[in-house]
Amino acid sequence: MAVSKKALIIIAAIIVIAIIAGALIMMKKPAPQAESVIIIGTTDKVTDLDPANAYDFFTWEVLSNIMSGYFEYEPGTLQLKPALVESYETQDGGKVWILHLKKGLKFSDGTELTADVAKWSIDRVAKIKGDPSWFVLDFVDKVEVVDKYTLKITLKQPVSFYKAVLAVPTYFPVSPNSYPADKISSDNTAGGIGPYRIVKWERDQELVLEANPNWYGPAPKAKKIIIKFYKDATALRLALESGEIDVAWRTLNPSDIISLKKSGKYNVIEGNGAFIRYIVFNTKISPFDKKEVRQALAAALCRDKIANEVFLGTVEPLYSLVPKGLWSHIDAFKEKYGATQNLELARQLLKKAGFSETNKLKVELWYTPSHYGSTEADLAAKIKECWEATGMVEVTIKSAEWSTYLQMTRKGQLPVTLYGWYPDYIDPDDFLYPFLHTGSNRWLGNPYSNPEMDKLLEQAQVAPDQATRAKLYEQVQEMLAEDAPIVPIFQGKLYAVAQKNVKGIVLDPYMLLRYWLIYKG
Repeated sequence: MAVSKKALIIIAAIIVIAIIAGALIMMKKPAPQAESVIIIGTTDKVTDLDPANAYDFFTWEVLSNIMSGYFEYEPGTLQLKPALVESYETQDGGKVWILHLKKGLKFSDGTELTADVAKWSIDRVAKIKGDPSWFVLDFVDKVEVVDKYTLKITLKQPVSFYKAVLAVPTYFPVSPNSYPADKISSDNTAGGIGPYRIVKWERDQELVLEANPNWYGPAPKAKKIIIKFYKDATALRLALESGEIDVAWRTLNPSDIISLKKSGKYNVIEGNGAFIRYIVFNTKISPFDKKEVRQALAAALCRDKIANEVFLGTVEPLYSLVPKGLWSHIDAFKEKYGATQNLELARQLLKKAGFSETNKLKVELWYTPSHYGSTEADLAAKIKECWEATGMVEVTIKSAEWSTYLQMTRKGQLPVTLYGWYPDYIDPDDFLYPFLHTGSNRWLGNPYSNPEMDKLLEQAQVAPDQATRAKLYEQVQEMLAEDAPIVPIFQGKLYAVAQKNVKGIVLDPYMLLRYWLIYKG
């Protein structure tokens, strides 16, 4: 059938109008946005999701993203700021803490955070007596409810750093309607009051978090966080290179970090960590009961070779148990023994202790092969090399798996061991008191006791101002270098390797990754 020219013009006009109208509709209605998802890979594990029993680095990281404490660290700093509290005050020289809670805060199950709930949560930790319960039992005398939103905590004695203790996950409140009052709930995904909530968890496989609609703070930059768990550093690197994950976090091998950085294909984020490694001498076992022996081995330690040859520059030499960057740190071991290996001093001290080239000091050095990563055997071998360079030391290296290693250490059976420390709270006390105070170092087999050291540590805990505490801790570090029962080796740096479009990763001495700051852009 023939169509007139006029009809064709009309049809064309109708089509044009329809196209324009459709375009206008599309302009008014935004295109659907892809969901913001960040996938993080790790070789770490979640142990126990109950804050009353959780006591390891990575689980604390997860809890810090699905729960909150009364105080929290400002990202990129060591400054504590109020979190679940609106304000606070101290009384009786720091022995009494009054916490004024924010109003209207709710758990995922709808329960409101009140002073009754806060007290219940703290009492629950004390009642259950899990691994981290000492944060409550060692400090708290009693907890009282003043009114609906006011909590009163009375300590056994004034503690100058108690605000930092209140920031640890052990104090994170949980809902009485989601957690039992008197037993551990290890697989509980109810969480607390945090920027995210758990929506899926397959142990050692995958953990999925989504933005918490009850969160009182700024909305997380990524609506969903997926954490994938890998068996080792090699699998973690492959997952990053294949694009399976956006972020590789704890732990890549040093060689992986170097090569991925050189490739230029990824963002390699580096931060100062508060993780330290050290050698423990059991002073109850001969010949390590002789101070000259311990001092000689401290002088013969080659920290620079360990940092550069074993860890390829991804760690830095450490000369105190207090990490660099934390107030009161002094390079006590450098001042006493020198910055590098001092073989001449080591030989003098060994001769003084009765040893020689023909009567060598025999050292049994123990390490655990997997807990601190695949480099541990190389670390032990390098220390052996350092000490034997004196010509007066003979080292035998032995190892045991983590659980056996801990058990033997705590029973005081091992003469020389390698250990590491992630801080519980960011304060010099946490790097000194648990190691050096008589009885508090029972987790290391009570390897050292000095009444003068105890007195300094006890004075520093209750001193009201930081300047006074700093002077006391400097004395502690000098005494530590003199007695040398524990010898620092190196301080770890933090590394995260991410795809180029990933932003917002903050690495600082707090050491726990804040998922809510990460985004793609």
